Amino acid sequence: MMYAVIISVLLLIVLSMLRVNVLISILLAALSAGLIGGLSTIETMNMLISGMGGQAETALSVILLGIFAVMIKYSGITGILVKKLLKFMKGKRGVILLVIAGISSFSQNLVPVHIAFIPILIPPLLQLFDRMKIDRRGVATALTFGLKAPYIMIPAGYGLMFHQIIASEMKKYGMNISVSQLPLALLIPGIGMIVGLLIAVFITYRKEKVISSSKELENSLASIEISAASEVMPFNKQHVITLFAIVLSLGIQLYTHSLAIGALVGILAMFLGGVTPFFKGDEIVDDGMKMMGTIAFVLLIAAGYSTILKETGEISDLVAHTSNIIGGSKLFTSFIILSVGLLITMGIGTSFGTIPILAAVYVPLCLSVGFSPLATAALIGTASALGDAGSPASDSTIGPTIGLNADGRHNHIWDTCVPTFMHFNIPLFIFGMIAAFIL
Repeated sequence: MMYAVIISVLLLIVLSMLRVNVLISILLAALSAGLIGGLSTIETMNMLISGMGGQAETALSVILLGIFAVMIKYSGITGILVKKLLKFMKGKRGVILLVIAGISSFSQNLVPVHIAFIPILIPPLLQLFDRMKIDRRGVATALTFGLKAPYIMIPAGYGLMFHQIIASEMKKYGMNISVSQLPLALLIPGIGMIVGLLIAVFITYRKEKVISSSKELENSLASIEISAASEVMPFNKQHVITLFAIVLSLGIQLYTHSLAIGALVGILAMFLGGVTPFFKGDEIVDDGMKMMGTIAFVLLIAAGYSTILKETGEISDLVAHTSNIIGGSKLFTSFIILSVGLLITMGIGTSFGTIPILAAVYVPLCLSVGFSPLATAALIGTASALGDAGSPASDSTIGPTIGLNADGRHNHIWDTCVPTFMHFNIPLFIFGMIAAFIL
C-alpha cells in the first residue's frame, strides 16, 4: 500500500504544526508508517532502532560541535565579534541576512563542512540579532538558502555529488546527460530559490522583530548585558588560541572528512591551550548537551523513520502508482513528479536519497511523454530538492535551529520549517515547472 507514506508524512506535518514535540511527532509518524505498511509494533520499532545507526556519526558530530561552540563562547571572543559587527552593520538588517546566506553557501561548495559551521557562528550572533531587532525566521531562511541552493546550482563540493547522482541515475534508466549539463538544467529552479530569499529578506522579514513576552525581554536584556561586559575585554592570548582552534578544527574536518574528529580536535586544543580550564569540563559538556542533545536525537529518529519508509517498499509503490495514472500530459507529469518528490523528501529529509527513488520510474516516464534530458534533469533535481526546506527531519532545517535555539527562543517548526517551506518550496515548484517546459 502506498498510503503509508502519504498518511505518515501528513501526520508528521499536522502534529508538528500543532506544536507537538518534534521527537514525538517523528516517532508517531514512523509507527503509523510501519503499521499501515503491514508491520507489527515490535517489528516497526526494531526497524526504527536499526535504522537510527545511519545518522549516528552526524548525531555525535552535532553533540561535539555544541560543546565546541560553548567553549568558544566561554573564551569571550564572541563579545568582540558582536561589537565589530554592530559597528559596521547597525541598522542594516537586510545586509547581514544576505551576508549570512553567503557564508552559509560556502559550506556546500567552497569549504564543504555542511552544517558544522552553524553552532560555531550563530550562537555568538544571537546577541547581535536581538540588538538589531532581526527576525530570527529571516536568519533561518538565509541559512537554509545557503545549505540548499548551492548544491542545486553549483557542481562543486556537495553540489558535484548531487549532480553526479542525477546524471548516473538518469543514465541507468535510459537517458544520457553529462554532469556538465546539469548546471544549465538546474539554473532555473535555483533562480526560484534566489527569488524566495529576496522575498524573505526584503519583504517578509524586513521589519524589526518586536520582543513581546517578558521572558524574551529578560533574555534579550541579559544578552545585551553580557555583550556590554565583553566589549571592554581586550583581544588577548586566549582569543588567538580560540581562533587557532577554530581553524585547526576546520582543517581536520576537510582532511579527514569527519565532523566529529574535527570538533574533538578543536575541543582538545581549547583545553590544552588553557582557554577553558579542565575543572570546567563537566559544566561545558552539560551546556553543549543541553544545546544539541534534542537535535541529535531528532537526527537519529529521522534516520529510523526514513528506513521504515524505504524498507517497507511504500515509497516505491507510491512512485509506481502515480506513474500509472499520469497518461501522456506533460503538464500533469511535471506536477505529479514534483508533488511526489515534495512528499517523499518531507518524510525522509534528504534530497540525495530521493533521487534514486524518483529516477527509477520517472525517467522512463519522462522519455515516454517527450521530455528532453535537460527538462528531465530539471524535474528530477527539483523534485528531490523539494521538501529539503521545510522538513522537520532535514539537515537544512535542523542546522539553522541548532544555532538559533541556543538560548531556547527559537521554535524548530514555526520559526524554521514553516518559513523555509513557504519561501523555497513554493518558488522551487513553480520554477521547476517552468524549467520542464522551456528546456
